[in-house]
Amino acid sequence: FNRCLAKKAFEPCRQENGPFCRPTTKTDGVGMIPIIDWNRSRTDRAELIKDIGEACRSPGFFILQNPDIPKYLRDEVFDVAKKFFDLPMTEKRKTSILNTPHYRGWGAKGDESLDETQPEIDTKETFNIGLDLSPDDPRVLAEEPFRGLNQWPDLPGFRETLLSYYDAAQSQGLAVLSIIAEDLGLPADHFDSLFQDPLSALRMLHYPPASGARNEIGAGAHTDYGAITLLMTDGEPGLQVRPRGGDWTDVPSVENGYIVNIGDCMMRWSNDIYVSTPHRVLPPKNMRHSVAFFVEANPDTIVAAFPGTGEPKHPPIRAADYLQSRLDATYAPKETT
Repeated sequence: FNRCLAKKAFEPCRQENGPFCRPTTKTDGVGMIPIIDWNRSRTDRAELIKDIGEACRSPGFFILQNPDIPKYLRDEVFDVAKKFFDLPMTEKRKTSILNTPHYRGWGAKGDESLDETQPEIDTKETFNIGLDLSPDDPRVLAEEPFRGLNQWPDLPGFRETLLSYYDAAQSQGLAVLSIIAEDLGLPADHFDSLFQDPLSALRMLHYPPASGARNEIGAGAHTDYGAITLLMTDGEPGLQVRPRGGDWTDVPSVENGYIVNIGDCMMRWSNDIYVSTPHRVLPPKNMRHSVAFFVEANPDTIVAAFPGTGEPKHPPIRAADYLQSRLDATYAPKETT
């Protein structure tokens, strides 16, 4: 059965008597970030659906232990990530995310700021890939948004490792979405056709040790943009979440576990029954690496409240349009000192 990590209290579901609402488990008023064993998807699916559904309602985060993605592949991703971020700046700059309008490649310190409400820039470095397309793909030739070529450094095994991981993480993400679909009263395969040609992105992140500068931030407070995020870390602390009505709270690292959180599009699909929770990364004491996989829908997928969830709280929007609106804010220039 799932275990839980005691944290600060989370606000219960606002739609107390809504069609999809269940009370959040509490212990002496203390909320929980559940640790959920993915092996139960093969032995105890009904209870797994219930537990993941409760976690999606509040706090919007859970830890998925024993995922289908093989450990050797996860280890290889961290290995190539460290090799890439150790490259000289001149080499990394050859794959700069600023070379392309499609948000693929290396992001230097200051290239983005996840908290658009604050003046500070993020101290992190990143490297992004998306769905791998060939130069003669009609979408590439037409210069469709988000349909550019991935950029690759000259590192042996780098491309092959990341593409293998991209496919494995997308498959894991769809498996989790099948659980979410059933929790929301939909067929298990409801999301499959909506994620066949996805905007999903794989992002490697490198956080330098804290310098002690005033108001320094590794990654500013934000919510994720898509359906769900699968995050693996190297164990170095820094990630914090801010649940509804709560304070900033550390998210622990759990062996053989992914940190999974609800993104904005899934919150909109569920009509705010699920919650996309703000989170941030503080400057770590030691160097920190993490790998995020953002499970995003097809560009033309319409994100609108599912039937039976009540009066829609958000207008319908194309998945690509929502993603673009959030990225425009993330990459808006800021003055630096």
